[in-house]
Amino acid sequence: QVQLVESGGGLVQAGGSLRLSCAASGSIFSINLMGWYRQAPGKQREFVATASSAGTTNYADSVKGRCTISRDNAKNMVYLQMNSLEPEDTAVYFCNLVGRLTYRAPTGSYWGQGTQVTVSS
Repeated sequence: QVQLVESGGGLVQAGGSLRLSCAASGSIFSINLMGWYRQAPGKQREFVATASSAGTTNYADSVKGRCTISRDNAKNMVYLQMNSLEPEDTAVYFCNLVGRLTYRAPTGSYWGQGTQVTVSS
């Protein structure tokens, strides 16, 4: 099994910054992607950013230019630096890992429990 533990959420004023961290642990054979998604109250979970093992990054248009995703492949960690935060960024942020747990296992998608980010106006 794989465990994803997020940290770094909290309450911040508009214009402020937060850095989210996610640590993946357990039996992991290979990781294709690590990334972040978020879910605001009453809304569906949406894509925020992903980073491949090769270093390719992708961002939602809503966060492009304000957020930076990075990975530490040796530690199986992914980070999300969020700047110029807006009230619309308020959501629970979930870490996601796409990869294989064993050599024979199919590629799967795994989720953390989420960390709350609240941006006050």
